[in-house]
Amino acid sequence: MNQPEMKQAEVKQRMSPPKTVQLQPTVKSVQAEADNGSAKLWTVQQAYLLAAFCLLLGVALGYLFRGSAPGVAQVAASTASPAQGSDEAESGMQAALTQAAATLLEAVNKNANDFDSLVKLGNLYYDGKQFPDAIRYYERALEIHPENPDVRTDMGTAYWYTGNAEKAISAMEVSLKYRPGHPQTLFNLGWVLWQGKQDPKGAIEAWQKLLKANPDYPQRQQVEQYIAKAKEHAERG
Repeated sequence: MNQPEMKQAEVKQRMSPPKTVQLQPTVKSVQAEADNGSAKLWTVQQAYLLAAFCLLLGVALGYLFRGSAPGVAQVAASTASPAQGSDEAESGMQAALTQAAATLLEAVNKNANDFDSLVKLGNLYYDGKQFPDAIRYYERALEIHPENPDVRTDMGTAYWYTGNAEKAISAMEVSLKYRPGHPQTLFNLGWVLWQGKQDPKGAIEAWQKLLKANPDYPQRQQVEQYIAKAKEHAERG
């Protein structure tokens, strides 16, 4: 799938709270089935039903969890369609983003190792859906504190939004080496594996680890629903 839209939770639970990748409208689900003797094929109607189900679940969660703060992030990685609104409104939003970044950029220019300002810049550009810029500042922050799983998860989630599932997975796997049970990382990793790599078994494994390591996880019921749908996908092949 290309990408739907998501974050703190809007994965900023933020992936504010941690950022999560938004997997909404463009959630890629290759799920549909039709019995044809022993072989099962996906029907167009079933595919639409599954996509609708995933979309509704994504909207219910809000966004994929962001690593850097507890919260819900956008769950649909979208390579996305421009935000609704007039060109004038978009220009105003861009101006506001530029103004908000000014003080942080000044701080970073004075001190290239200002970790907090680098992370805030990454978060600011992430929220403004300027993901390449977000990635750039997250990478700089990680050069200072490579062990930070929140920032690395947010960077992976930003990669997902740019359409790079491979780099998203790689970043999240490194995050888990530092903190194996990190909930936002496991949540987002499950989505990227399922929707980006069509690997429902990998997604199930990630989400089961999430629930095992975090028995009181607030979105447990939603994760269990995702696991159930991913199992249906895996069974149908």
